[in-house]
Amino acid sequence: MKVLRFYILYRLQIIVGLMVIGILFHLNRDAVTAWLCYIVAAVSLVLYFMMGTMRLVQDAVVQGDMDQALAYLKMIKYPQFLFKPIRAGYYSLQSNLSMVNNDFAAAETNIRKSMEIKSDIAGDMRGVNMMQLGFIELRKGNNKEARLNLMEAVKAGITDKNNLAATYLQLCSLEAQRQQYRVAKGYFKKAKDLKPDSEEVASQIRTLEKQIKTLPG
Repeated sequence: MKVLRFYILYRLQIIVGLMVIGILFHLNRDAVTAWLCYIVAAVSLVLYFMMGTMRLVQDAVVQGDMDQALAYLKMIKYPQFLFKPIRAGYYSLQSNLSMVNNDFAAAETNIRKSMEIKSDIAGDMRGVNMMQLGFIELRKGNNKEARLNLMEAVKAGITDKNNLAATYLQLCSLEAQRQQYRVAKGYFKKAKDLKPDSEEVASQIRTLEKQIKTLPG
């Protein structure tokens, strides 16, 4: 992993080094080694533009180091050249990080950019993106829009059970606020039945369960 991290961080310097070495071999009439250096440099250049530092960003997010994730993300200067699935992930992560910093305008702009990208390789991300958009509207206090977006997210499909459970819980709370208690209880049951393994979501279920029992209907 350290070697991969070094390669990703210093890819441009490595490309320049490979080109210099290739030229030196060419001058020494070793065309085979020279062209090998040129090819590796060319592939590295393509990877620089099409993948950027997204691998390091994802690793930092998994480790919970959001400051480092943001630092790696800022190293990507030309996101428009990223491979489509990676570009969608780039904008999605940008949205998440903007949410952490309470920059809701940037969060919404980036998630909408992610939604505009269509890729067969990445699969249908509409459900996850609509979920993110719903959470943004919640943070902005637009409960009506949040509810519609979260319902659309469920309809579109959310494969991760923790995200789906979190969406059901938010819909449960929104329906309870609308005094649609039976619907709220239905959403709560769906969230609980998923048995999410995220401690954060599981904790929300335990907390909300006490409130659900007091609802009429």
